Formats: sequence, structure tokens, C-alpha cells
Amino acid sequence: MANTPEDRIPVIVGIGEIVDRPKEITEGLEPLDLLEQALRRAERDAGAKLLGEVQSLDVVNFLSWRYRDPESGAEAQSTATKAERAGTKLPWTPFAHDVEEPKRGAAFQKPLAVKLGVFRPVTVYPFYEAASSAHWGQTPRDAMAESGTLWSRYSEAAVQNPNAWLKRRYAPEEITTPTADNRLIAWPYNKLMVANPSVNMGGALLLTSLAKARAAGIAEDKLVYPLGGASAEEPRDYLLRDQFYESHPQNAVLKAVMDLAGGDGRKFDAIELYSCFPCVPKMARRTLGLGADVQPTVTGGLTFFGAPLNTYMTHAACAMVRRVRDGAKLGLLYGQGGFVTKHHALVVSKAATREALAQETSVQGEADRNKRAVPEFVTEASGKGKVESFTVLYGRGGDVEHGVVMLRTADDRRTLARIPASDSATLAHLLNMDHTPVGSLGEITMAVDGVPEWRVA
Repeated sequence: MANTPEDRIPVIVGIGEIVDRPKEITEGLEPLDLLEQALRRAERDAGAKLLGEVQSLDVVNFLSWRYRDPESGAEAQSTATKAERAGTKLPWTPFAHDVEEPKRGAAFQKPLAVKLGVFRPVTVYPFYEAASSAHWGQTPRDAMAESGTLWSRYSEAAVQNPNAWLKRRYAPEEITTPTADNRLIAWPYNKLMVANPSVNMGGALLLTSLAKARAAGIAEDKLVYPLGGASAEEPRDYLLRDQFYESHPQNAVLKAVMDLAGGDGRKFDAIELYSCFPCVPKMARRTLGLGADVQPTVTGGLTFFGAPLNTYMTHAACAMVRRVRDGAKLGLLYGQGGFVTKHHALVVSKAATREALAQETSVQGEADRNKRAVPEFVTEASGKGKVESFTVLYGRGGDVEHGVVMLRTADDRRTLARIPASDSATLAHLLNMDHTPVGSLGEITMAVDGVPEWRVA
């Protein structure tokens, strides 16, 4: 510790979480209440009066309810959604209609992507799912089995987490088999394979210097030390990426934090791999050099623990602090947002580092160096088209709405094309569980509404 004075060593001293399950819609706590409760619980957890001395407050962007001047991370999407459906007015701080809504997925995407319905997370992540599993040499059946096994492990962790929204273990085949309650949304994702944002949750962490923690009399067994982190991102328009079987920013971020563990991902004895959709932790565990038997979470995942929109990783950090206090020596928190867009990772430990933390966490340069040429995107095409990736969109009743293929044209440009629900032969080709359609050829034609369509050769 001689290298770094104690007033320059950051330490997490308190964690607080709240889950709100109101019996009546109007009894639901608003995000500011959830936030206050989480902060007060974090102060109680630390065992010292700290809130009156807070000098900096970082707030995760609210999505379920807009405020003019909010104060941290909490969401009440479950209550907000139920109130809207029931036409119930909530007795909350007035919704700030004059505050601009944060820009989300569709605002950054090409008009053709929006027209074809592939501009929401549940319809874009399948492109990574199909492309990555084909790249790894898996059949769709293999890929689905890996997703089911992985997700079942997330559900097992949620059972152990007192703050989880869904608290039961789901078997792999329960997760991967479509039913009325587990409907297909966008191939290959059923409802139990995607994030569940309809939750009411708040989370908070208190961070201070080691000197301040000791002066406040905070017990040593409460202290958890951040050792360093990394961040990088992709263009928000996902069609400006070079390919969809790996993420260069994800790789750069994970390799940077592996360096903090001596270059070996197996040195982490507790990990959180972000789990909005299976492709993300599947790619991450391979980059980290972890086997298929990985325990990917300390929290329970965005399906089972719940996905309070932007703040899942706040809860993951709270769960990780508990795990480190309970004996884990080195923990990895990896989160991402958008459409495999923004990537962040943090390493925490029971022991402080002897070196000062790096102030610069960006590894954007490394991510960009690995990026290959991006194909030109075109909205009109004809002739041969080769499948780069694909998905199939389903209605609430379980019927196919249409398929969408991402294609490379004969001159290696990129486009998106529709497969009409009436084209059963091409849809059967896309949904074959024993052969990936990635790499297969077909014919592109322009439909009367100006949208490219594709039929398997």
C-alpha cells in the first residue's frame, strides 16, 4: 500500500437494494422513492452516517418515468406499465413531459431496419446469435442447447438472490421450448430467453476513500476494492459494423480486465456476464477462455433477477459486493448496452491494489484497430444474395409475421430483406435446426412496397 496514500484508494463501503411488489397499482413506489430507499439501505449497510456528506452523485438514466432533476438508479416499469394499461393515474411526482425522452434504438437505425422491425433489442440480438453460432461451427440445435443450459444457471442464481423478481429454477428445455406462456418473439428467442424489464427496483452503492472509510469506523469486512476497468463501444447504427459473430469492443474490454487478473479469465472466482440475450455471455465466456460449465452470474440475469432497464448492473455490483464479502477473492462485472453497443467491465477484490487506479479506462483504440472494412449498405438490390445473418419475427399468437435476412450481394454490399410469411420453403430453410442458413445463397427481388425480398435458391 506504500505506493498509494489511503485517501487515493477507492473502496465500496455500502450497498442497498429495494424490490417493490405493490398489491394495488396506486400503491407502487415511484422511482425517486425506490432510489431514496436504496440509498438509505446502502448507508445502513455501511454502518456509518455518510449520505449527509455525499459530494458526487452519479445517476443512471431513467426510462420508466421522467423527472427534471432526479438523484440515481431506480425503475418502476412494472407499475408504470400496469397503470397505463388500466388507465390509472399514479400519485407520483408529475411526469416531466417537457424533458426530452432519451434517444433509443430506432432513432439511430436505418429506415429499412425500422420498416422491417429489426430495430429493437429482441429483434437485433438474433443477428449476433445466428452469426456467432455459425462461426463457431454449431448447428442451431447445438446453439439452442447452449443457451438453455446457460440460462438455467442464471435462474439457479436468481433463486439464491433475495432481490430477484422470478425465484425458481427453470430447466434448460423449459427455457428453449415455446409454449403459450413462453412464446416465440424473434427467432431463436422465446420469452424466457430475453430481458424482463417489467420490474420495480432500485439499487445504490456508496463509494469513498479508504481513509474516509476508516475515519468513519466502517468495518474492514465491509470493504470491497475496485482494481480497475475498461470501456469501448460500437457505432449505434448496428449496420455500420463489420460483422456479427464477435464484438471488437467486447473483446478489447474483456482482454483489458483479464490483464488485471494476470491474463487469465479463470482467475476470476466470481463473474457477472451481462445477460439481456444469450449471445452476449456466450461470446464473452469464449473471449475470457471460460468453458461451457461456467457459472455466469452472481445476480440471476436479466430474465430471472429482472431487468430494471438501465440499472441491472447496479444490482449486479451489489450482488458482487456480497459475494466478495463472503469470500470471493477476485470478481468481474461485465455489462453492455444498446445492441452489443456499449461495453464496460470492472474488477473488484477483497484486497486493495498497491498501485494507483488508471484514470483512463477506454480501450477504444484497441477495438477500432481490429475492425475490418464495413460493407456499403444499400436499400435496393437484385440478383444473388448470401445470408450474413437472420431472424424470424412472431406475433403474440405465435404465428410468423415475416423473416428478415441480412445479406451480402454479389458485389459484397450489405442489405436487409424480408421473407413473407407465405414463403414456407424459405422460412423452413431458415428454421432448420440441423443446418445453419448463414452462408446460403438465394435470389433478391424488390417487392411492390420498395422492400427487398429474398428466396432461398
